[in-house]
Amino acid sequence: MKMAVIGGGINGLCTAWRLAESGHQVTLFERERLMAATSSASSKLLHGGLRYLETGQFLLVREALRERDAWIERVPHLARPLPILLPIYQGSQRPRWMVGLGMKLYDLLAGASRLPKSEALTREQILTQAPGLKTDHLLGGFRYHDGQMDDHHLGLWVADRCREAGAKLNEDVPVASASPDGTLKLVNGQRLRFDHILNITGPWAEKLLVASGIRARYRLDVVRGSHLVIERSCPHALILEVPGDNRIFFVLPWKGRSLIGTTEVRQSLDEPITCSEPERNYLLDAYNHFHARPITPADIAYAFAGVRPLLKSASDPTRARRDYAFQRNGKLLTVFGGKWTTSLALAEKLTRKAQEQ
Repeated sequence: MKMAVIGGGINGLCTAWRLAESGHQVTLFERERLMAATSSASSKLLHGGLRYLETGQFLLVREALRERDAWIERVPHLARPLPILLPIYQGSQRPRWMVGLGMKLYDLLAGASRLPKSEALTREQILTQAPGLKTDHLLGGFRYHDGQMDDHHLGLWVADRCREAGAKLNEDVPVASASPDGTLKLVNGQRLRFDHILNITGPWAEKLLVASGIRARYRLDVVRGSHLVIERSCPHALILEVPGDNRIFFVLPWKGRSLIGTTEVRQSLDEPITCSEPERNYLLDAYNHFHARPITPADIAYAFAGVRPLLKSASDPTRARRDYAFQRNGKLLTVFGGKWTTSLALAEKLTRKAQEQ
């Protein structure tokens, strides 16, 4: 069958790969360059989503943990295991017993993972591995493992697999609309016919439906996540609570520097996708709260931001669900939501759904 995939981010690329491997004639359309937007502005983590346990997303976490391991095994030159420390301070929003239960559940959902199980650490063990942390009121903590990746190059690796499988990847070819009868209209006015069209445009999925005159049955929260990369080495990855908040943030080693993120700020798709000054200060303040040597804006090598397509499920985007939903309109299948780590699992489901009709 002739399949059109709209969207050259990681979910679109993985779906094009799986469809082509299944024997379909696949053409992908990306309005800019492959992996140029949300998919290359992540926190560089392949993870199950430890904090998603708090909102009861156990099936998503289990799926993501399986996919985390699969990526690390499949592409070891671009994805690797990453040990992460989670220090517990006096007055933390999550007491030590609660975090310990969460760690055990995370290990349980990971099943027979090759990554090490979590372990409790003493105050002294935490400081040995992360000597830059402030010592006041530090009680101890935990160490667990997730994965770290080069998101941009890993996405381009998937693009190469697409081409090897026979998919045609079009860059700088924006789509104007898609019809339930299988007609795809390009911005240049050209009309193309397909047996199935898959709208996998991430934050722009709902917008494309509106432009096509189709009512979206799901709503998306478009949430900006900003990151800072600072000129300081990071001896050990950290997950920390934002002071006075229930949110968490990461401090990660990244190419000899430290990556700090992320924020969660609602925005319009018409606004520039950049790290704002309040976000920059928010991340600097959060980092300095826990580190003995403070950083200033002068330490920032660069900042980057991306927008995530979250299913609108909570007034607070921090509590929004991270899973995905599908909408079928005739020969048009649209994806709402989706995570980097679970992109291949999503591709498998989309391939089955596209073949059902």
